Formats: sequence, C-alpha cells, structure tokens
Amino acid sequence: MRILSAIKVIISSIFLYICLFSQAYSFDTKARAAYVIDQTSGTILLAKNSDLPLPPASMSKLMTLYMTFEFIKAGRLGLNEKLPVSKNAANYTGSTMFLNPSDRVAVVDLLRGIIVLSGNDACAVIAEALSPDGTEAGFAKIMTERGKQLGLENSTFKNSNGWPADGHRMSVRDLGILAARLISDFPEYYPMFAEQTYEFDGRAPANNRNRNPLLSLGIGADGLKTGHTQEAGYGLVGSAKQDGRRIIFVLSGLGSQEDRAQEAESIVKWAFRQFVMRKFAPGGSEIGKAKVWNGNSRDVSLVLENDLNVMLPVLSSGKPSFSIEYIGPIKAPIAKGDKIAELVIKSENLPETRHSLLAGDNIYSGGFFIQVRTAGQYLINMLFKDTEGNL
Repeated sequence: MRILSAIKVIISSIFLYICLFSQAYSFDTKARAAYVIDQTSGTILLAKNSDLPLPPASMSKLMTLYMTFEFIKAGRLGLNEKLPVSKNAANYTGSTMFLNPSDRVAVVDLLRGIIVLSGNDACAVIAEALSPDGTEAGFAKIMTERGKQLGLENSTFKNSNGWPADGHRMSVRDLGILAARLISDFPEYYPMFAEQTYEFDGRAPANNRNRNPLLSLGIGADGLKTGHTQEAGYGLVGSAKQDGRRIIFVLSGLGSQEDRAQEAESIVKWAFRQFVMRKFAPGGSEIGKAKVWNGNSRDVSLVLENDLNVMLPVLSSGKPSFSIEYIGPIKAPIAKGDKIAELVIKSENLPETRHSLLAGDNIYSGGFFIQVRTAGQYLINMLFKDTEGNL
C-alpha cells in the first residue's frame, strides 16, 4: 500500500460550471519575447519565449527600485536622505538626470529620476549607497541574490541600470513577476510610475517626460518602465487596470518606438476585450474533502484561501475543468488553515491555474482505538495488495 499517493478528485459542484460560445484567439505579437498575466486571477494570457534570458535594458531598473523600496520600508534609507554622486555615477551617459560629483540628491528625487526620467546616473547613486562594498558591482551581486529569492529564475545583474554588459540578462516572465511584486508590496510608491513628467533642478529640459506611451491614452495604464538599447531593442513592462481587473505585460525586442507603442496598446485592449473574469465562489467556501490518515475524523474539509476568480476567453466553446490535487491520505494532526491541497483549473486555450486550498477543520491525532483501526486497515490492505492507495 502506498500511504502517500497522489490523489486527484474531479469537482462536480454545480457552481463550478460555465458554458461559453465560439472560438478564442491568441495574440500574435511582433515582440521577440512577451508575457501577459491577469494579476487579479493569476492567469497567464500570453507567453512567448517567456523564460529566455535577454538583455533587459532599462527595464532592469525595476529591480533597483524594488530593493530601494525594501531599504526604505526597513528604515535603512530615508526618502529625504541626500546621497552623494560619485564620478562613476556622473560618468553615465544615455538617459540621465545630468548629475555631477558636487551634487547631493534626495532619495525621493532619485526615485523619480529613475521612474520618470530613466536616469542611469540616479540608479548608480542609489546602488553605491546601498551596496555592501560601496560599489555598483557589489550592489549588482545582491540584486542577483535577491532576485533569486523573489523567484526570478532567469535574471543575472551586472549593473544597476541595464547598461549593456555581458551576462546582464532577464526573462520577460521575471520582469512580470517583479512588476507584480512592486505593485502588491509597495502600493504607497506605485503612483510614481504613472507620473508623466518630472523636472529636476531645470537641468534636463529635453529629458523630463516619461517614455511610457500608454499613460495618456485613458486605457487604465499606470506603469511601469520602458527600455531600449541597440542589443535589446525596444521593450516595455506595463500594467493597466480596468473595472477591477489588472493586467501586467512585458514586451521585449521590438524594432522601434512606434512598434512598442502600437504593440503595447493593442495587447492591453486585447487582454481586456478577449477575456472575462468570472467569480465562482468567495474565499472560505468549502469545495471538497480530503482523506485523513490516523485522525479523529476520516476526512477534512477543503476551503478556498481566496476568492475563486477564473479568467475565461470571451469567445470559447469549452468549459473549464476543476480538480483537487493533494498528497494523501493526509496525516493527522492537521490545523485549521493549513495549506493542504490545490484547486487546479483548466480552460480552453489558457494555461492551467492553481488556487490554494486550506484545511477547514482542526483534525487531531486519533486515540488508541483510532490507531488500532488504522493499523488494522493497513494490514488488511497489505494482505489484499491494495495498489490503489485507498483507506
């Protein structure tokens, strides 16, 4: 008998049923790599070369921003703290705040310099201030380490700003993960990403506008970061929110600013028009049971951790399928609220999504008679060579 065997249960609850019509279509993008996710439901709507490590250009500045926000939140850096500008930082060209070594610049100004103006020099100033050895290279190393902790499996950083460097790489999926974390972890700073202009000390009249082409279109776009180098092409990490739904998208390797603007606008409109979110059940709803081993109950209820929101193609003839997966029987004791299973959802033309299921009850270890019963069941199953792994 296999006590720990994979069990899949198909849910037949009446509320988990929907009938849609016609055929869904995917988006044919010009981008070398693309990634689109509906953040509200966790559904990946598009993935093209999504795990391919590519030069990210200035889009990798999002990692510098994320770590800066972490330092501020931890009280290790102040928004009004003024940081010195090194020669290394001042020597950066491309998109800059036109900083010089005689400057001391407030962190809040540097943040806007990075977000709105895409300042390479501003990134270097912050990197050197937060680096364990005072160098930008040292900060790049901890960027890579922190990125792995965040789940950025295909990202390696060589500098703070995306300046072309051998081995400086990110995948579009990693950029999407990072964008989602910026939005959810630091909502107090996220409005900065929607700011369209920023003037620093009157120094850069030709560089005072946000390059994100979607911010002024009235389609719910509110971030995040553009990028461009000759090697990387034109890219954009974007997000937009409409009617309570938020999407995050990443495009990389486009041929021109015009291509980037057109492709980004098209992909936002496609994501909102071609998919619809259905709420099937609120968080806390019981949707099934799991078998229990050696407990004071033979099973435990399974409840949703969060609202069950399912993204579906508007023009689909298929029905989503729902199944529960867990490794079981689950050994007692089990505490109410423990994550013990997953609800797996499959829809036509979309990757599967998973929702955590929690124990709805406290299940205690069985007493003497429960242990005798469990041992007896085990012996009977062994004698009859029960290969199904059922109690």
